[in-house]
Amino acid sequence: MSKKTVAPKESNRYLSSKESSLFKELLSLYEAKQLKKGLKAADQILKKYPEHGETLCMKGLVLVHMGRREEGIELVRKGIRMDLTSHIVWHVFGLIQKGEKKYEDALKSYTQALRFDKENMNLLRDVAQLQTQLRLYDGLVETRYMLLRLRPTARQNWIALAVAYHLSGNLAEAMKVLVEYEKTLKNVPHYDVEHSETLLYHVRVLEELEQYPEALALLDVTAKDRAIVDKTAIMEIRARLLSKLRSAEAEHAWKVLIEHNPECYDYYKGYMSNQGLNLDENPSEALVILREFSTQLPKANVPRRLSLSLASNEEFEALAQPYLLSGLKKGIPSLFVDVKSLYVDPAKLRSLQDIAESIRKDTTPDPSSAPFSISTEPTTYLWSLYFLAQHYSYLSEYSKAMELLDLAIAHTPTLPELYTCRARTLKRAGDFFGASRAMEDARLLDGQDRFLNTKSAKYRMRAGLIDEASALLGLFTKKDAPSPGADLEEMQSLFYLLEEGDAHQRAGRLNLALKKYTAVQRVFDDYEDDQYDFHGYSLRKFTINVYLNMLDWEDHLRSHPSYIKAALAGSRIYVDVFDDPKLPSNNVDGGGTDAEKKAKKKAKKAQKEKEDAAKKATAPTTSTNEDKGLDVPYKDDDPDGMKLLSAPEPLTLAAKLLQPLTTLAPNNIDVWISIYDVAIRRGKHLQAVQALARARALNPEHPELHERIIHAKLSASTIPEPIPSPSGPVFAETLNKILPEDISLATFNSQYLQNHSTSAKAVLAAAQASRMLGTPLQEVEDLIFTALHDEVLLDIKTALEISGFLKKIKSLRVDELHRALDAKFIMSTAFKTPEELVKIREAVLTTNASSSNDKPDNNTTPVENETELGRVEAGGSA
Repeated sequence: MSKKTVAPKESNRYLSSKESSLFKELLSLYEAKQLKKGLKAADQILKKYPEHGETLCMKGLVLVHMGRREEGIELVRKGIRMDLTSHIVWHVFGLIQKGEKKYEDALKSYTQALRFDKENMNLLRDVAQLQTQLRLYDGLVETRYMLLRLRPTARQNWIALAVAYHLSGNLAEAMKVLVEYEKTLKNVPHYDVEHSETLLYHVRVLEELEQYPEALALLDVTAKDRAIVDKTAIMEIRARLLSKLRSAEAEHAWKVLIEHNPECYDYYKGYMSNQGLNLDENPSEALVILREFSTQLPKANVPRRLSLSLASNEEFEALAQPYLLSGLKKGIPSLFVDVKSLYVDPAKLRSLQDIAESIRKDTTPDPSSAPFSISTEPTTYLWSLYFLAQHYSYLSEYSKAMELLDLAIAHTPTLPELYTCRARTLKRAGDFFGASRAMEDARLLDGQDRFLNTKSAKYRMRAGLIDEASALLGLFTKKDAPSPGADLEEMQSLFYLLEEGDAHQRAGRLNLALKKYTAVQRVFDDYEDDQYDFHGYSLRKFTINVYLNMLDWEDHLRSHPSYIKAALAGSRIYVDVFDDPKLPSNNVDGGGTDAEKKAKKKAKKAQKEKEDAAKKATAPTTSTNEDKGLDVPYKDDDPDGMKLLSAPEPLTLAAKLLQPLTTLAPNNIDVWISIYDVAIRRGKHLQAVQALARARALNPEHPELHERIIHAKLSASTIPEPIPSPSGPVFAETLNKILPEDISLATFNSQYLQNHSTSAKAVLAAAQASRMLGTPLQEVEDLIFTALHDEVLLDIKTALEISGFLKKIKSLRVDELHRALDAKFIMSTAFKTPEELVKIREAVLTTNASSSNDKPDNNTTPVENETELGRVEAGGSA
């Protein structure tokens, strides 16, 4: 009976000789992307054979390429129904599913097609690429083996099979394939890049198999025969192999590498490791070696910088003084960033401060002497002021940093770095409007500098001036884009998406914030999809080692800080929506400003014009032959983000955001706390308590963890029915390990507060826990106000969180808190009254408007990628 179901009707498969030739022509026209002619040929066949499944599918495929997707897909589905046993119809359906990024479904369609044409090379190649995309390496080995069996003369089939074995973890078989492949080669010319890459891959496989003598022998022989063209790779691999073999030649190999590139940290660390030295355990011996390298390579910076990390006390001061002085004489702006990591040692911090102050004192111009009479460069004084300003700003001594910057600006008022440092200092001090104004001053010094333009826009967003930031970004985006933001999103500018999302979240526009965080997730989805074409391309071009590195990078893609930040922020919004279902209705107007609403109208109008143009272009009477491809174009049907915010299952969406981070960011405590927040609300009690256990293993005293432990205990006591076995006993046992039953929650909370009484974050966590435990509002408020005591370490960020907590519990003492915080943080504008903030905002906007005449040249080339606009990302929270 099943055979009758799947067997094709003869009438649906048979074509006369004329139509059969026409069908072959249709296939050729499709391959040549002659879509209009292909459509005409399909119509001619269907006129006589309207139920021919393969022609229906090909016509549907052509229509999808022409942009008539819905009509085309319907024809493809109809064609499959007409001929279920044709490999062509399943191949076509797989192509369309692949274009829709439905890789699992596409693989099923291709597998079905292979049932009816087992040796189709095109099908097998596509299946191999899909299996690699989905990381189905066992199936990939079988597919690559079939391809090699069908065409053993194709070199790439041998390499592809070796790579498949490698990815599946079977290195021994990969090596056998490579050995057999190399036996087939004859008369390979010198300096053949493809053969060179293959040999380097062979050496890599031998090294991973720990067959170091064989790997070294192959490397030496092929290098002497001039078969490997990458000289640097030869030196690096040879040094590494000699070290693993504990050869006496290893020391010389590493020295050759260091001389080849004296600014590579890895070479010095490799040399030290070969000597049996651990930089942490044997600092004195390592210092002797680094001192020798500094003498041999006087222009090399790395040995001098590594020495600073290892030295201590007087030896450190002796090394740090010439290092700092050299950097200040040369005017290196990144000098402070270079030495900042040394600040983990308080003694080194004090030494660097004393040295910098001494250099500043020695280079300070004497008004009574002739100009430039000092022995050092006249700019050394300027850069010493800049270094010290960064230093004191980093140490939260903002007034001292501002005094130094004032001196530096008076000395050289045209150096943009001074204004960017002022902006960063004001931002850290809590004056976001002043920081924006200072960064704008830096931008106006060079209106055509895209980096300064981007920094100024970034600081405007942090001050809540989103419209003004968009206007600045528009100076370097495409003029025909619906808006600067749309162009930046298309260019996948992560810094812009995150900064604007944060700005909207601070302003309470959760819908727009969630929209930007979701856009970040979509960018990483695109990164993941973009690897697909390289599964075939890299093997054709024999760039094997880079390809394997790329696959490893893709597997850890979402460990990127930008994704982690967006995922955490997005999941918190979803949790807030779950806790308060009224939030979407409170944001029903989108919460945008007038300028934002105008921008939205403009974007909607542009989208409508684009859709109208697409409809005209895809009308049946069209004469266009343009290939629109199989990929589904992105259509934004939720410009305000209200659909996202009003999603029926917000916790499911939050869990989807966080799921990759369980394996890619296991050492991030914020990830596990967010996973707990989502899991406990979804009723996934075992997952929730496991997340708490993982967080506790990372930092048992973390303030937010303390609050979640109390929340978990309270949630466990209110579960209406016992959790069934085996989850129930495991949940109870794990929770009791975290907090034993004999300790009351009130006692646990008070003990935590007593142990961390000088931490403002701990005070806030204890207050939040007290509120959960039903403590009266007045007592919670009194507890919160203890964070203002002089002995408590309080920063701007925590102060803002405390303010938000009081607003959340509807305290009447919010204004009192703001007055106290405003007095405590003198330079901050974050706690001013609404009336004062309006005046400050107007003052900033007036200042910016008065300087609007200083604009970059309109002929500046628009940015075509995110490289320039993304430079700011490298600075983190700068």
